[in-house]
Amino acid sequence: MTIAPPAVPVLAGDVWRASEAAHEARARALTSAHRERAARGEAHPVEDFLFTYYSYKPSVLHRWHPGEGVELADAAADPRAAWRWYRPGMTEDSISVDGAGFRAERGALVANVCRILRATADRAPGFGCFGLHEWAMVYRQPQHRHPVPLRLGQDATDAVVEVHELRCTHFDAFRFFTPEAAPRNRETPTRERQADLEQPGCLHAGMDLYKWAVKLGPLVPGELLLDAFELARDIRVLDMRASPYDLADWGYDAVPIETAEGKAAYVRAQRTFADRGGVIRRRLIDVSAG
Repeated sequence: MTIAPPAVPVLAGDVWRASEAAHEARARALTSAHRERAARGEAHPVEDFLFTYYSYKPSVLHRWHPGEGVELADAAADPRAAWRWYRPGMTEDSISVDGAGFRAERGALVANVCRILRATADRAPGFGCFGLHEWAMVYRQPQHRHPVPLRLGQDATDAVVEVHELRCTHFDAFRFFTPEAAPRNRETPTRERQADLEQPGCLHAGMDLYKWAVKLGPLVPGELLLDAFELARDIRVLDMRASPYDLADWGYDAVPIETAEGKAAYVRAQRTFADRGGVIRRRLIDVSAG
């Protein structure tokens, strides 16, 4: 007996175009302030970080994809039919994401993303770092990454680092530690050890879900991409509020992790982000696993 292949969902033209328009409106709302500042030659130490650190232009967020395994009806004459990683669908006027072609060319990347995501998801979250990675990046360092004054001053900031154990597990945070701070860290993260050390309580691991979503390109549905970006944006706010920088002039009150109350507030927020990140991470695992 011949078993028919499973039916592929087909989105009618008016349905997917409405989804595309809603995505574009949401993306514009998320990027408008950054684009306006860029046009004026201005920069924001908190809100512009995701566009500079990850080097992805706002246009990446604006482009909607339905994700793999979905057909778009009434699309053969649409401009997206000529986009890379799209192919004709099963019907005369439909198109779909060319997941097989993407995986054939970028299989190693997809496999590595999936490996890191799975390893992170399988690990218990840790909540004892208290955001001290930002403090370690200015430890005994007169020149700082951000042109913002230190909330406690240099000496008191250094003292906070010296009375705490540094527990950073994320290489892309650890690599910015000052030379004096790096030996104080409990681990020595490297790019090669990323899948061995990444854990879901880490703020940077949560922010990186946006990076992984971008790297998976058209395999990722537009809604998931924007969900990952919004999580990264919200995490960045906590990251800087808990940092040694004084951001009062930018409208941010501090989460003073040098105090017991500040530590508790940080961990509460960290747990919420870990829960949000867990949902997105599982969805990205499903996407990357195919």
